[in-house]
Amino acid sequence: MNYYLNFAIVVFSFLAMEFVAWFTHKYIMHGILWSWHEDHHKPLQMKKGFWERNDRFFLVFAIPSFFCYLLGSLNAEYRFLLFVGIGISVYGLCYFLVHDVYIHRRFNWFKPLDNFYSKAVLKAHGAHHAKQTKEDCESFGMLIVNPKYFSKKKTAKD
Repeated sequence: MNYYLNFAIVVFSFLAMEFVAWFTHKYIMHGILWSWHEDHHKPLQMKKGFWERNDRFFLVFAIPSFFCYLLGSLNAEYRFLLFVGIGISVYGLCYFLVHDVYIHRRFNWFKPLDNFYSKAVLKAHGAHHAKQTKEDCESFGMLIVNPKYFSKKKTAKD
C-alpha cells in the first residue's frame, strides 16, 4: 500500500472539489437549480426555519462521496475511490466550517479572524451575496479568492 499515493489522491480530490464547487455553484445553483439556492440569497424574505432549501446541496456532494467510500471499501481494484471519497468529505467539512459556520454564522463557534485571507474570503462572499438574483453574481468559489479581494482599500460592500 502506497501511503504517499493515497495521501496525494486525497489532496488532489480536495483541490478538485474547489473547481467542482465553483462550477456547480455558478452553473447549477445559479442555473437550473436556482429554486433550491434562491433562499440562500434571500434569507430574510424566504427563510421559514433553520434549514434552507439550499441545504439540499449537502446531499448533492455527499452522495458521490458515499459511493466512493462504498466502492473503494468493497473492491480492492477500486481502492483509490476510498481516498477520493475522503478528499470529497474533507472538502465538505471545510466548506461547512468556512461557509456555514464562519461566513454565515449559522453556528456561533468561531470568532471573526483578523487576517488578510479571512478578510478576503468575507469580502468575496459579500460581493457574491450583494445580488439577490441568479444573474450577474461573482465569486462562486470558496477557498480560492480573486486577488482583488485582498486589496486593503475599503469598498462599499465592506
